[in-house]
Amino acid sequence: MAKRVTGPEIEKLIQLLAKVPGLGPRSARRAALHLIKKREQLMGPLAQAMGDAHAKVKICSCCGNVDTMDPCTVCTDDRRDQSVIIVVEDVSDLWALERSGAMNVAYHVLGGTLSPLDGVGPDDLNIKGLIDRVAKGGVREIIIAVNATVEGQTTAHYITDHLADLGVKITRLAHGVPVGGELDYLDEGTLSAALRARTLI
Repeated sequence: MAKRVTGPEIEKLIQLLAKVPGLGPRSARRAALHLIKKREQLMGPLAQAMGDAHAKVKICSCCGNVDTMDPCTVCTDDRRDQSVIIVVEDVSDLWALERSGAMNVAYHVLGGTLSPLDGVGPDDLNIKGLIDRVAKGGVREIIIAVNATVEGQTTAHYITDHLADLGVKITRLAHGVPVGGELDYLDEGTLSAALRARTLI
């Protein structure tokens, strides 16, 4: 059994850091040691920022984004085309699409995908909120931007079926060959999707 070389406070810091996605036990130890070495420059401000976030972060009651205000910055931005809503699985997907700067529209975060095997049904996701937003009027297009997994496609079909009678255009992200991708390294599903979504040159 390995001997303890630090006090319980440092051990707790390491254990909590190890729960952050992308940080395993070794990475957590390195991160903790770095924070301790840079206590004044990093640890203090980080603790303050985390305290502020814990106290002020809210889930947007309209779209499901995380922000310090409700409705969130995206939903209250009058420069956005609020008549187009991009539906995503998670907040991280919303942030990724925003980084691309491709569209200046509204979003709706589902909070996951339908997965009967994992016990995730329609009531566990923010699907009703999306249907209610569309039913209020003013929405002309829904862009479904879920992952190209079985669960993602099941979720997309479910949403499409439940919006069918509301007179809104429903589209989805194109799937296929990524920019810079080589055909030899792509899986069969990606190649099939690329062929089906082919466009004129």
